[in-house]
Amino acid sequence: MIRLIWLRKNLFNNWYNSLLTVVCFIFLFWLFQGLAIWLVTKAQWQVISVNLPLFLVGRFPQNLYWRIWLVLGISTILTAITGGAFTKKAIFTKRNSLIFGFVIGVLLLIIPLPLISRLSLLLITGLLILGLIIGQKFAQIITPWLSWIWLLSFPIIIWLIGGGLGLQSVSTNLWNGLLLTLLIAIISIVLSFPLGVLLALGRTSNLPVLRWFSILYIEIIRGLPLIGILFLAQVMLPLFLPADLRLDRLLRGIVGLILFSSAYMAENVRGGLQSIPRGQIEAGKALGLNTPLLLTLVILPQALRAVIPAIVGQFIGLFKDTSLLSLVGLVELTGMARSILAQPRFLGRYAEVYLFIGLIYWLFCYSMSLAAKKLENQLNN
Repeated sequence: MIRLIWLRKNLFNNWYNSLLTVVCFIFLFWLFQGLAIWLVTKAQWQVISVNLPLFLVGRFPQNLYWRIWLVLGISTILTAITGGAFTKKAIFTKRNSLIFGFVIGVLLLIIPLPLISRLSLLLITGLLILGLIIGQKFAQIITPWLSWIWLLSFPIIIWLIGGGLGLQSVSTNLWNGLLLTLLIAIISIVLSFPLGVLLALGRTSNLPVLRWFSILYIEIIRGLPLIGILFLAQVMLPLFLPADLRLDRLLRGIVGLILFSSAYMAENVRGGLQSIPRGQIEAGKALGLNTPLLLTLVILPQALRAVIPAIVGQFIGLFKDTSLLSLVGLVELTGMARSILAQPRFLGRYAEVYLFIGLIYWLFCYSMSLAAKKLENQLNN
């Protein structure tokens, strides 16, 4: 009854709104009908099923896939513990458990993977559930140590991917597909955030040298296109280095993304700094806090909380900007899609390939958006 009242009030409250609603429904029905027919009868999804390992890990040696599964397991359980620690409501209600089990069962049936990979996915799912339960039950004990746990896990993940120290080394030229996209995005996000905060603080500093350096850096970088910075990092940077020093191409791409993103991050943080009332700063000084403590305990927590949507928007943009690295020779997810489309068997299958990688990008971006919304709600309560 309530839904009928809402429909009458918002969609059928007069004759022209009713006509517009009917026309829109007819158009949407026609659009989704055509899309459904194409998805089921005309699309050739073999291009995805045959090349799924290439999309995910590229040319990473197949006999070393177990290292990728270990990385996925470590990342999954840490993410689950973090999510559980910051979630107050019970996650696994009866309804949620049934939905979660149904979705996982369907995915295990339809994803074209070998039996060992399906079993590995089932194990990853178990780790996800275990991590969420641990995070919720021991939130007070785990929360203070989460940042240190993540910091310690990162070298282990890089060691598992790249090898060395007893493991077979894998060249960065073989780090492709979604693996490379996630690795570049995570490193760039983690490093550009503190650099952006420092630039924002430098721009608001009373020291003229520090303030003008920050202003020049921010304005120059923001005035350049990202693709230009990436080409400079790949082509021009080696010219300024000693002849015996050669930075890896992957490292140069990450440096370009960090330099670009930090300038925009600085402006987002500066907006938060300007929103802090002057009375907060004066109250902190009256309590005897020095400048580092004033920034750490009073100013930055309030400033960053005020600009969480803008910061997450910058993170999402940075994640999508990794697709430009395919133009400078790094075969990330978009570059791998172009390589797959060059296969004679799958020439012209642009719609299927780009729809698939578009879905991947949307899943990760929407997940970041949901996580930011939950964090914002937690901080506002």
